Amino acid sequence: MPEAENYLDLPLEEVIGDRFGRYSKYIIQERALPDAKDGLKPVQRRILYAMLQDNNTADKPFRKAAKTVGNVIGNYHPHGDSSVYEALVRMSQPWKIRHGLVEMQGNNGSIDGDPPAAMRYTEARISALAQEMLRDIGKETVEFIPNFDDTDQEPVVLPAYFPNLLVNGSTGISSGYATDIPPHNLGEVIDAAIHLLENPDTTLEALLTYIKGPDFPGGGTIQGVQDLKQAYETGKGRVVTRGTANIETLRGGKEQIVITEIPYEVIKANLVKRMDEIRFDKKIDGIAEVRDDTDRTGLQIVVELKKEADAKSILSYLYKNTDLQVTYNFNMVAIADKAPRLMGLKPLLAAYLEHQKEVVINRSRYELEQATKRQHIVEGLMKAISVLDELIALIRQSKDKADAKQNITEAFGFSEPQAEAIVNLQLYRLTNTDIQTLEKEAEDLEQTIQRLNEILESPGKLVQTMKKELKQIKKKYANERRTNVEEEVEDLKIDMQVMIPAEEVFVTVSRDGYVKRTSTRSYSASNDERPGMKDTDDLQFFSEMNTTDTLLVFTAHGHYAYIPVHQLPDIRWKDNGQHIGNLVSLDADDHIARAIPVRSFSDENYLLFFTKNGMVKRSLLTDYQAQRFSKALIALKLKDNDNLVDVAITDGTRDVFFATKQGYGLRFSETDINVVGLRAAGVKGIALKEGDEVASALTVSENDHEALFSVSHRGAVKKMRWDQFPQSTRAKRGLSMFRELKTNPHRLVAVTAADAKMLMLKTADETIHPIPTEGIRNYDRYQTGSYVIDTDTNGVVQFAWGYIDHDPPAE
Repeated sequence: MPEAENYLDLPLEEVIGDRFGRYSKYIIQERALPDAKDGLKPVQRRILYAMLQDNNTADKPFRKAAKTVGNVIGNYHPHGDSSVYEALVRMSQPWKIRHGLVEMQGNNGSIDGDPPAAMRYTEARISALAQEMLRDIGKETVEFIPNFDDTDQEPVVLPAYFPNLLVNGSTGISSGYATDIPPHNLGEVIDAAIHLLENPDTTLEALLTYIKGPDFPGGGTIQGVQDLKQAYETGKGRVVTRGTANIETLRGGKEQIVITEIPYEVIKANLVKRMDEIRFDKKIDGIAEVRDDTDRTGLQIVVELKKEADAKSILSYLYKNTDLQVTYNFNMVAIADKAPRLMGLKPLLAAYLEHQKEVVINRSRYELEQATKRQHIVEGLMKAISVLDELIALIRQSKDKADAKQNITEAFGFSEPQAEAIVNLQLYRLTNTDIQTLEKEAEDLEQTIQRLNEILESPGKLVQTMKKELKQIKKKYANERRTNVEEEVEDLKIDMQVMIPAEEVFVTVSRDGYVKRTSTRSYSASNDERPGMKDTDDLQFFSEMNTTDTLLVFTAHGHYAYIPVHQLPDIRWKDNGQHIGNLVSLDADDHIARAIPVRSFSDENYLLFFTKNGMVKRSLLTDYQAQRFSKALIALKLKDNDNLVDVAITDGTRDVFFATKQGYGLRFSETDINVVGLRAAGVKGIALKEGDEVASALTVSENDHEALFSVSHRGAVKKMRWDQFPQSTRAKRGLSMFRELKTNPHRLVAVTAADAKMLMLKTADETIHPIPTEGIRNYDRYQTGSYVIDTDTNGVVQFAWGYIDHDPPAE
C-alpha cells in the first residue's frame, strides 16, 4: 500500500516516552510551577495582563469576572474556564494570599471551603499592588512572545517591582515536581532583598535577621527556628504551625478556649467539625460545647468547657489531635533558567534581583531612547521659533505637507522628524510663552538623559535606583507581621487520666481478633445473650474495665498493641467487634495470643512470655507502658521459626507450667527466670525433644485450683491434680502426660486450669463442641482420659480452650 510510506514503525515505549516527556515539560513550565522572577504561574500572569489590556485597573470600576475569563481564554490561555476562574478567585482570597493581586466584588468563597459564586455574578479588577507587577510593561522591560494562535503578543514574565514569589508564596503539583512556598511579610522580604543587593556575598544568617519566617495571612504561630533555617538553606523542610488560642475564665469558675487564628490553608468548618466529634464521641471529658462565632469582625471558635475541666490539657489535646496544629512542608521549587529548581531563600532572592536589574536596565534604555528623540524634536522647535516669520512664509508658499517639509529642511537644515513636528505645530504654540516652556523641557530632558546614562553606565547607580523603588513599594504597601515565630517546638503534655471520662464498660476480644467495648446499658439490655460474633468464633477475653484502663494485646509474631480502653471502638453488645488490624497495623498471618487488662503499670508486676520453641521471658510490666501507640510495638525478640504461644501477668511469686505437643509437662518457679528488658529474647524454659513444640503454657500458685484439664488431638479429655507435677527447675524435659502408644499416639492440643464451666473443642470440620467440665473424671499422668469427640466424623481436635463466661464477676 502506498499509504504505508506515511507511517513510522516505532517501539511503543519510545513513543510513550517521547510523548510523556513533552507533556511533562509543558505542564512543568506552562502550568503548575511559578517563575522565580515574578512568582506567577502562566495562568496568573495571563489573567493580570489581560485585565491590564482591558484597562481593568484599581482606579476604574469593577468589571464582570466572566469578561476577564473570556478574554484570557480567547487571547492567551486556551484551557477550561473553571481553571481560569479558580486562579482568578484564589488571587483575591485574603485567607490564602498575603497581598491580594485581584480585588473582587461578590462571593469569592470562604475560609470554610465554600465555593465562590459563578463568574457571571462576580466582578473583579487588578489590585493596586498588582499594578506594581505590571508597571512599565509597555517600556520594553520584559520579553514578549506570540500567543497561542499568533494573533497577539504576551509577556514571558512581568516586570514585578516587588518579590511576589516570596511575598505571596505558591503551591502546585506537576509531573515529577511539586512546590510549596509559604507567604512572607512584604516589608521583611524587601529589607532582605536590599541587604542582598548591597552585599551579594552575604550569608543566610544575615538574611534571616530580616526575614523572621513565613507570614501567613491568617496569622498563627510557627515553632522551631532551627527547622526554619534548614528549610531556607535547602529549600526543603518542615515547621510546626499552630493556631492562636487563649483560655478565658467565665463567671462561675468555668473556662473556655477561644481560637482567633487557625493554621494556613486549614478549612475552618472541618476543624470545628472535628472538635465537635471529639466532644460527641467522648474521646476526652470536659468539652461542653464547640461553637463557631465567626462574624464580619473576625474569626472566632469557642470551645466551652465543663466545670473542673483541665483547660491546658484539653488545648494540648486539640493541638495534637486536630488541625489546630499542623506541619507545613517547605518545598521551594520554581522555574529558573527555564528549568524547575529547588531553591533556598538566598537563591530565590538572587533570582528576583537579577530579574529586576534586567527590568531597570531595559526600562532605562527605552526611556533614554525616548528622551533623546524628544530632545532632538525640542531643539528643532526652539530653532523654528527663532526663525518663525521666514518659516511661516516658506510653508505658505509650499504646495502641500510633503513639499513644506522638504522646503524647510532644505532652507534651515531641519531633520525629517523635526520637520514633521514643525508642520504639525498648532498655532497657539506660537505664543511668546512657548519658547520658555520648550527651554524648560529641554533642560529637564538633559537631566533625564544624564540620569539614565548614569544608571546604564554605573552599577552603583543601578543598585541605588532599585533600592529607592523597593523602599517606595515597602512604604506604600507593607503592613505588620501577623505570624509569630517561636524558638522551640513545644512538647505537648497531656494528662489523659484527667481528660478521659471515667466510665465502666465491658471489653471483649474474640479468638478471631475482633475487639470492642460496650456500655453497661447495652450489656444490660442483652438478656444474657453471648456478645455478637461469627458462629465459628468464641470469646478469648472478657472483663469489666474502666475507660481509664489499658488493654495490652499480644500477637503470635511477638508484637503488642497498647490500646487505652477509651480508644476501643464503642459497639453494641449484640454487634460484632472491629478487627484488631483496623486499630493497629499487623502482619497478614498474625493473630492474637493473649489480651491482658492493666489498671496501673506497677514495678511490682511482671509479664511472662512463652514461645512455641520453649523459650520464656520475664519483664517488668512498666516496660510495656507505651508513649506512642498508633502501630504495633515489639514485645520480645523471636527467632524466625518461633511464635508467641501465651502471655501471663504475675506478681513474681507464681510457678510456670509448660505443656508440649508430645505430652511433656514441666513446672518450675518464675524466680528461675531473670528479669530482662523490652526487646530481649528470654531464656530456655523447657527442653524439647526433636519435632516437639509447646502447646500451652500457664502460671499457677498455691491458691489456684488443684487440677488442670488436658485435651488430645484424638478427643481424649482428662483432669489431673497439680501435685502430679512437682516443682522442678527450668530447661528440663518434664514429666509425661500420656501413655506412650506406638500407633497414632496422642498429641496434646492444650491444657487449661480447671476453673471453666466448659471446655470448647474445635475440630477439623470447623465445628465447636462444648464439653461440660463437671463430668470429666480425674486421671493420673499415664492414663489417656475419656474420649468426648468422634474424630472419625468431625476430624481431629485442632484447638481447645476454657469457656469464658460473659457474666460479670460477682461483687
